[in-house]
Amino acid sequence: MELGQLRTFEAVVVHRTVAGAAIALGLAPASVAGQLRTLEGSLGTALFERSPRGMTPTRAGHRLLPWARRLLDQAEQARREVADVRPVLRLGALGAVAVTHAPAVLARLAERRPGLDVALHTDPARDRLLHGVAAGSLDAALLLDAPGPLGALGFALPPVQLAHLDLEDVPLALVAAPGSPSSGQRLLVNGPGCSFRLAGDRLFGPGAERLHTGDIAATRACAERGLGMALLPESAVRAHLTAGALHPLGSPAVPPLRLRLIWRADHASAHAVHEALHAAAGLC
Repeated sequence: MELGQLRTFEAVVVHRTVAGAAIALGLAPASVAGQLRTLEGSLGTALFERSPRGMTPTRAGHRLLPWARRLLDQAEQARREVADVRPVLRLGALGAVAVTHAPAVLARLAERRPGLDVALHTDPARDRLLHGVAAGSLDAALLLDAPGPLGALGFALPPVQLAHLDLEDVPLALVAAPGSPSSGQRLLVNGPGCSFRLAGDRLFGPGAERLHTGDIAATRACAERGLGMALLPESAVRAHLTAGALHPLGSPAVPPLRLRLIWRADHASAHAVHEALHAAAGLC
């Protein structure tokens, strides 16, 4: 049982296919499949159930998963200590909050953990951030969710144990062009995985007409042109409301989203990550 085989095993758990794991690891699919066969042969048991819908861990695979992460973490910790490398927190941030919220988190970390280096990775896709945390390429990620359990906004979670820390509420505003009716309009949205689209789905249900307009800036511009109503971060439309280019729609009431830091709870370094993230939140 080799570290490379464990890394490959974990990638297949996260991505659910040999092809997806191969892309994530930068390997040929045949190499990924071969490493899995070798690992299963050395353990004398099947680690995955294979079906047209993808690969899911067997009971043996589920038992191996925390061991794989623990061994990989310990190997990385040994490498850093032997090489006397400064600790690095690999932090992912959803593109929608990278500019508005990540700088404050980084500033708190710089103040409270001056010996810690932070590598920030931004991505517009929540799924890629979640997979990065699950696969261990990211230590933690900064994203938006609804109050409640992790994933309450309606997005799927990877098949690993994740922990989270709530930082602050992110107010939303439902806006439209001046003179637009307060109801019966179509909702201007981004792609299916967008946090603000998911918030709109929770607010209006499946019946509201939707028009795909793109990112925050494009959706806001389309709302100004009277193409529909937009549910966006209040910070992104504050100046436009003040200038009269948009006006708020008072009904229905819009609950805020929640800014969350998430990390993989079963990492060997989870305690150190947890301490660093509490420092990022200003809690220690």
